[in-house]
Amino acid sequence: MSTTMQHHSNHNEEPMEDHSQHNMDHSMHEGMDHSEHAGHSMPATTRDHSAQTGHNMSGAMDHSAHAGHGTDHGGHEQMFRIRFWWSLLLSIPVLLYSEMIQHWLNFYPPVFPFSEWVPFILSLAIFAYGGIPFLQMAVPELKERKPGMMTLISLAISVAFIYSVAAEFVDLGEGFFWELVTLIDIMLLGHWLEMRSVRQASGALNELAKLMPDTAERVIKGSTTETVSVSDLQHGDLILIRPGTSVSADGEVVGGFSDVSEAMITGESKPVHKHKGEKVIAGTINGDGSLRVKVTATGNETALAGIMRLVEQAQQSKSKTQVLADKAAGWLFYIALASAILTAIAWTIADTFNIEVLNRVVTVLVIACPHALGLAVPLVVAITTAMGAKNGILVRNRLALEAAREIDVVIFDKTGTLTQGQFGVVDTVTADGWDSAQALALAASLETDSEHLIAQSIRRFARDRKMTLPAITNFSALQGRGVQAEFENETYYVGGPRLLEMLGLTPMGAFKTFTDTANTDAQSVVYLTTKDRIIAGISIADVIRLESKKAVDELKAMGIEVAMLTGDSYSVASAVANQLGINRVFAEVLPEHKDQKVMELQKLGKRVAMVGDGVNDAPALTRADVGIAIGGGTDVAIESAGLILVNSNPLDVVKIFKLSRASYRKMIQNLWWAAGYNIIAIPLAAGVLANWGVTLSPAVGAVLMSISTIVVAINAQLLRRVTL
Repeated sequence: MSTTMQHHSNHNEEPMEDHSQHNMDHSMHEGMDHSEHAGHSMPATTRDHSAQTGHNMSGAMDHSAHAGHGTDHGGHEQMFRIRFWWSLLLSIPVLLYSEMIQHWLNFYPPVFPFSEWVPFILSLAIFAYGGIPFLQMAVPELKERKPGMMTLISLAISVAFIYSVAAEFVDLGEGFFWELVTLIDIMLLGHWLEMRSVRQASGALNELAKLMPDTAERVIKGSTTETVSVSDLQHGDLILIRPGTSVSADGEVVGGFSDVSEAMITGESKPVHKHKGEKVIAGTINGDGSLRVKVTATGNETALAGIMRLVEQAQQSKSKTQVLADKAAGWLFYIALASAILTAIAWTIADTFNIEVLNRVVTVLVIACPHALGLAVPLVVAITTAMGAKNGILVRNRLALEAAREIDVVIFDKTGTLTQGQFGVVDTVTADGWDSAQALALAASLETDSEHLIAQSIRRFARDRKMTLPAITNFSALQGRGVQAEFENETYYVGGPRLLEMLGLTPMGAFKTFTDTANTDAQSVVYLTTKDRIIAGISIADVIRLESKKAVDELKAMGIEVAMLTGDSYSVASAVANQLGINRVFAEVLPEHKDQKVMELQKLGKRVAMVGDGVNDAPALTRADVGIAIGGGTDVAIESAGLILVNSNPLDVVKIFKLSRASYRKMIQNLWWAAGYNIIAIPLAAGVLANWGVTLSPAVGAVLMSISTIVVAINAQLLRRVTL
C-alpha cells in the first residue's frame, strides 16, 4: 500500500523598508557617506574584504560609491522630513498674518511692531530652506532638456516668490506668500512620503562579499598549516578546508572527501559529494569531511566574483524609467509657459501691458503647479506599499511594482521557490503487517545520529507529526551504505540502493513499482530492511510547495506565461514542471547563464519577471524587468530584487500583479484629477472668459487647488478597498 505524505514550512521574515531609485542632483550628496545605502551601512567585515581578500574586484566594491549615484535615500528621506516640519511650523504665522486668510476666517492676530513683515520674512526663510532643494533637483532635468516635476515646482515657487517680493516694494497688489509656503509644504510632504516609500538599498554586492572568508589555511608541509589572508593565496597553493568552514578559493580537490553545500551559489539544496579530482567553489560550505584543495582561481577569477560582476552589470543596464507624474509635470511645464506667453500677448494686444496683465501671467504660472499633482503618485505609492506589506509583499522598488502590470512571462526558480528548498518525505510503501507511521518512526529512530540530508528529512517528518520514536541499541554507521541498529532483538537497516546490494536484496512487486515511479519523478528512495527482507520504501524529494500549482494556474488565467529555471537535470526539472503544468523549462542552467535566459526572452519582446531565492538568481533577478525574491531566500537575492515575498508563498506573486494593476489605475485617476484642475484653472486664470465677467483670482485658484488635493487624497484611500 502507498500513502502520499507531504509537509510544508513557512518562512517568516521581519518586514523591511521598501526602496526605489529617484533622480537626485549630485549636489545633494555632499557630505553623505556613499558606503551607506538607505540608512544601513556596509559592515566593517565587508569593507575589509575589499582590502584583505582576493574578492576585491576592480569596481565590485566600488559599487558602493557609484551604484548609489543618488540612492542615499535614507539621508534624503530625513532631509525632506526635517524640512517639511520646520517649513510647516514657519508657515503658520505666514497664514495667520496673510490678509486673504484673515478675511476668509474673520480672524485677526495680534498686531505688533513690524507684524506686517511677518509673511515676507518667514516666506523668505521657507523659500531658502524648503524651496531651494527643488531648484537644485531641477538642474539635471533642465540639463537633460527633460522638464519634470522638479522643474514645474521650481517654476511655480520661483515666480510666486519673485512676484511677492516685488509686491512688497512696488504697487503690484497682494503677493502670493501664503500660496508659496503652502505649495512648498505640500511638495516637501509629497517627497518625504515618496522617499519613505521608495528608497532603495544597493546591497547585493555587499551580501555576496560576506560569503567569502577572510583567511585560509595554507598547507606548508605535510600536516603543517599557516593562516594567511585569502588575498595572499596564489595559483597552485595547497589549502586545508576543515569541516564546517567556507571554501577559501576556487580549486581542485587533491585529498580527502566530503559533502559540500553549494546552495548559496547553485541554488541546489542537495550537498555535492567531493573527492579527488572534483572542483570546489569559493564561498561554499564544507560538510563533515576534510579537504585538501589546490588553488586554481582567486580574486576576480572566482565563480563568485563572476556572479558579482553579472549583478553589477545588470544593475547598470537598467533603463531610466520616468514616473508618470514627471511626464505629466513636463507637459504642464510647457503648457504653463505657453499659456503665460499667450496671456501676455493677447491681453497686451487687446488693451496694454499693465499690472493687471502681469498679475494674470503670474497667476497662470503659479497655479500651473497643483498641490494635487505632487501628491497624486506618492499617496498611491505609500498606500500600495502598506497594502503590499499586509499581503506579504514588500516593495523595495516602486518602478518594479509599476512595471509588474506589463509582465508577459514569469520565470520561477525551482529550488526554494516552487519547492521548499529542503528534502521531505513524499511517499511510502510498506510490507504486510507494517503501516507507514510505524515504519517511519523506526526509520527516524535509526537515523537519529546521522547528519545526512535524507536522514534529516525523515527525522523532521517524524518530529512534525509528533511521532514517538522507539528505543534502539547498538547503532552503527555503514560507510556509504546507510545505518544499522537493533530493535526488539532484531537488526534493522536504513539506506539506499547500495545497502540493498550489500544485503543482497532486490525490490520486488509493490516495492519495485514504488521504486520505478520514484525514479521517474526524480525522487530518492531509502529502504527500511532486516537482513533478509525489505520492510518499507520511503521516497524523498525536494517537496513542491502546496501553493505552487494554484499560483501557476492563476497566473495563466491572468494571461501570464509561466516558465521554470533550474540548474537541476532535465529529468528532475521535467518531473516538477509536469506536476505544476509548466510548459517552458530551462534546465541544467549554470549560475552564470541564468540571466542569459532572461535576456533570451526579453529579446523576443517579452516583459519578464524573475522569482528566485539563491545567490545564483541575483543576476537574473536584477536583469529581469521585475525581480521578485522569496523572503526565505538568501540576503543577496533579496537585495537584488525590487519586490520581496515575505512569507515565501508563490501565490503572493499573483497578488503582485493584481496590486500593480490596481495601483496603476489609481495613479492614472489621480493624475487626471490633478490635471483636470489645470484644464479648468489655467484658461480661467489667463482670462479667456473675462469678457463675460468670469475670471480666476489667485485666491479662488488656491481654493480649487485645495479641492483638487482633497479629491486626490480621498481617491487614493479608495485603493485600500481592492481585494488581492
